[in-house]
Amino acid sequence: MIKINVIAVGKVKESYFREAVEEYSKRLQKFCKINIIEVKEENLSSVEKTLSTEAENIISKIKGESVALAVEGDKITSEGLAKLIGGAVDRGEELTFIIGSSNGLDQRVKLAAKRSISFSDMTFPHTLARVMLMEQIYRAFTIINGVTYHK
Repeated sequence: MIKINVIAVGKVKESYFREAVEEYSKRLQKFCKINIIEVKEENLSSVEKTLSTEAENIISKIKGESVALAVEGDKITSEGLAKLIGGAVDRGEELTFIIGSSNGLDQRVKLAAKRSISFSDMTFPHTLARVMLMEQIYRAFTIINGVTYHK
């Protein structure tokens, strides 16, 4: 069974977002081993120092093939994400998705990732991005396995 890591900066404070992440984590158990790794959201004297410190914490936790969520990343469909995940499954690779803080991701993280994807040109709260990613990972597995969830 493939292991999928989600490295996310900060904790999810809103109970409704936490419950959604927990629901998708539960649903995903039949398809993969999902591991959510929270790294501390820094609040240093400048955005650059904050992102740099967060980058060190993120990069040390990346395993296997990595995908950063970044606004300038490739726009892919749900089927495209299913293909990306399916490829990792076929290769027996661990897969790590990376979600930055409200300040985004340091350039070093983007360079460390094998690729970057974007959900939209719009800006979303990073806690909502975590819910969206979990739902899309679940949707990808339903596509891969022919489950009727995806329409």
